[in-house]
Amino acid sequence: MDDRVIKVAERCLHGAEDNSMTFPQIVGALMQAGFEGYAIDFRRATATYYLPDGDSIVLPTHRPEAPVAPDFDPPAVQAAIKEAQQLVPGYTYLGFCRKVMAAGCAGYIVSFSGRRALYFGRTAETHVERFPQ
Repeated sequence: MDDRVIKVAERCLHGAEDNSMTFPQIVGALMQAGFEGYAIDFRRATATYYLPDGDSIVLPTHRPEAPVAPDFDPPAVQAAIKEAQQLVPGYTYLGFCRKVMAAGCAGYIVSFSGRRALYFGRTAETHVERFPQ
């Protein structure tokens, strides 16, 4: 993987964590760089960015303050997603992470071609969120 592509992934991760980029901006930048998707693992504090040829890069993310809750609560995950989509006043990506982790979300996978994100719990329960049109 060339340095230019790695820099895009790093910029997008930092843009999410410091709230300088929105989800649509991040998706656009990653797609333009050739990525097909990414995965966030809250338990390992990593973000993995995937290229179509099978190459990937793993970057460290912020370290969660609390463990992922044991029970997956899809309505609470959906509520956090809705706040993110609407960019409600006071929204932050790290706040979003805290909310979904408290709702039992162990991580999520974003597919650009599938236009969806799959959120999963510790026991593999899932919630699929399609990208807004």
